[in-house]
Amino acid sequence: MSEGQPITPELREWVAAQLAAGHSVPSLRASMRAAGWRDEAADLALQAIELQSTGAVLPAAPRPAMPGPDLSGSPLLVDAGDRPVRVLQTMQHPRVIVFGDLLSADECEALIAAARQRLARSLTVETKTGGEALNVDRTSDGMFFERGENPVVARIEQRIAKLLKWPLEFGEGLQILRYAPGAQYRPHYDYFDPGEPGTPTILRRGGQRVATLVMYLQEPEQGGGTTFPDVGLEVAPQRGSAVFFSYDRPDPSTRTLHGGAPVVAGEKWVATKWLREREFI
Repeated sequence: MSEGQPITPELREWVAAQLAAGHSVPSLRASMRAAGWRDEAADLALQAIELQSTGAVLPAAPRPAMPGPDLSGSPLLVDAGDRPVRVLQTMQHPRVIVFGDLLSADECEALIAAARQRLARSLTVETKTGGEALNVDRTSDGMFFERGENPVVARIEQRIAKLLKWPLEFGEGLQILRYAPGAQYRPHYDYFDPGEPGTPTILRRGGQRVATLVMYLQEPEQGGGTTFPDVGLEVAPQRGSAVFFSYDRPDPSTRTLHGGAPVVAGEKWVATKWLREREFI
């Protein structure tokens, strides 16, 4: 088993046939990556198969870079280009960082105002088909901005890219969500399950998701925290703050199971930015 993906007899036969036909290991990695395998998982699978057949050891691909700020030295503030952002809380596994003062009150209001007239029942990515579908686990209303759609969105996206040291082009469009009383998003993972038939279609747009940034635009009167059930963490939805978490493989071992707790009173508005491993198109 490689990163939760089985090394089947069919896969062994395919790899053996490709190697016998003269295809290189990098080309096989590329083919497996296009089919939804991350580099580390593909390497483990290829190495296991090659060891069984020839006893040779394949060179490992370098560990991929991941988004996130440099927190060496435990800084209280991180440079985000046009403003300093506070570091309020960190966790190593899962990699979770809570930021303060990421957005100004005016920016929060501007995003809400621009999104309000375009809200519709939130959809989730459907990994069985590669499309989108209603999900009973998600009871919010939402919409997406195109990257750089207006000056406020563009400014915030530049700030996020600087803060998380990840190319702006690797980010999906900003999603705005409104949670009314009783609305919630039950615990889930943000990566795309490599075992689902629609995942290869989704990955063509920019590869796997590798990190999530949830920014709080309006705090409810009660409830609505972002929960991480595997580690007993709940982040309060304080306006202008954000929670960032990353996942270096599409596997539950990342411990990034998370959800939006039900709003008890008032409305919660959030902006979510998902980061991909390469340019999102």
